[in-house]
Amino acid sequence: MKYESLIDHTLLKADTKHEDIKKLCEEAIEYGFASVCVNPTWVKTSAELLRGRGVNICTVIGFPLGANSAETKAFEAINAVVNGATEVDTVINIGALKGKDNKLVEQDIRAVVDAVRDKALVKVIIEACLLTDEEKIRACKLAVKAGADYVKTSTGFSLHGATFEDVKIMRESVGPAIGVKASGGVRSIEDLKKMVECGASRIGTSSAVRLFTDQENTNGY
Repeated sequence: MKYESLIDHTLLKADTKHEDIKKLCEEAIEYGFASVCVNPTWVKTSAELLRGRGVNICTVIGFPLGANSAETKAFEAINAVVNGATEVDTVINIGALKGKDNKLVEQDIRAVVDAVRDKALVKVIIEACLLTDEEKIRACKLAVKAGADYVKTSTGFSLHGATFEDVKIMRESVGPAIGVKASGGVRSIEDLKKMVECGASRIGTSSAVRLFTDQENTNGY
């Protein structure tokens, strides 16, 4: 398996500059990563830099807290697609999930799915580090019900990133129907491989180049 093709090459820092985005895109082309994942303000720039290069443009919606209204998330998603995004990672309404308001959670996800239907993949960030196992399962099932393309472990802005156990739970919850993205917590090629073995079909990381460079230097990857 060519693990580079599973990578969402991520840069979501608040102080990101144009030259940082340019470097991110150049690295994505060089290594053949699946996408660059950037904040909405950098979508148009990334799309221009990557036009015709076979790298997807991913952005984040309702990020990082998920506490925006469904209408705001839908507008964000539409605007991102207009600017060139082909994938959107939207954060669920975490408080609603923990409050057992399943209807609101599903409607919140569906608002984004419907807004960009047939235009962009939708990945649903459940922020697993804040959830019980029951809540993780329920969030995943609601994402499937709402028509999402992926479930995703984490924003990277909360307590911690993906764990192997989270990925297993999420894969078991959604079955083979949709993708599972493990975000954060991948510190080595071995971690990456284990995430895939646990059920991840996409990996979000800001350290991808280091991972593959270290592997080249040690094992001739």
